[in-house]
Amino acid sequence: MSQPSPKPAAPAIPAIARLLFLSRWLQLPLYLGLIVALAVYVVHFWRELFNLVGAALGNATALHHLLQAVSVQGMGHGVVTPRLDETTIMLVALSLIDVVMIANLLIMVIIGGYETFVSRTYLEEHPDHPEWLSHVNASVLKVKLAMAIIGISSIHLLSTFINADAYSVKALVAQTAIHLTFLVSALAIAWTDRVMTRTIHLAQGAQPEAGS
Repeated sequence: MSQPSPKPAAPAIPAIARLLFLSRWLQLPLYLGLIVALAVYVVHFWRELFNLVGAALGNATALHHLLQAVSVQGMGHGVVTPRLDETTIMLVALSLIDVVMIANLLIMVIIGGYETFVSRTYLEEHPDHPEWLSHVNASVLKVKLAMAIIGISSIHLLSTFINADAYSVKALVAQTAIHLTFLVSALAIAWTDRVMTRTIHLAQGAQPEAGS
């Protein structure tokens, strides 16, 4: 009975290659810093929510803070709204949504970036494994980040339009132009990713024919 041939020994990895590969761990402090930034956003979210509840219960200090935070028209002239109106509630709610969307963006960068550029997380069997993480790569991560930025910009633009009296026409036009720029950039990134993916698939499909 013939013995299976031994597997060829793996080629030795040059020291410089090992050093270059290990350099990816220098990104770890950056992702840890983003976790700290995420914690700060959590504190900010609950502080604003606490002020919103306090203003709804008649706390004048909380109401004054909210009016300054969302730049409600009239605050600069000493006019304070006597109660929490629908516009202020909507602006505060949009600011809270904005915080949540930025937190989602941070999560995608932290987990997706670590998985793509640093090391595997081996979370495939975890019951809470995110669906998007199963097919994440540098290209997919760029598209998802671009879409998240568009969502954040949309929230800012909607908040500005709701409180349009507090902004100049120049500021409104500038924010609209910036949002459109983000939108065009995201479409360009998605189109480039589609072209690259199609090119790779065509190249993989042509390999068997080239070898036949």
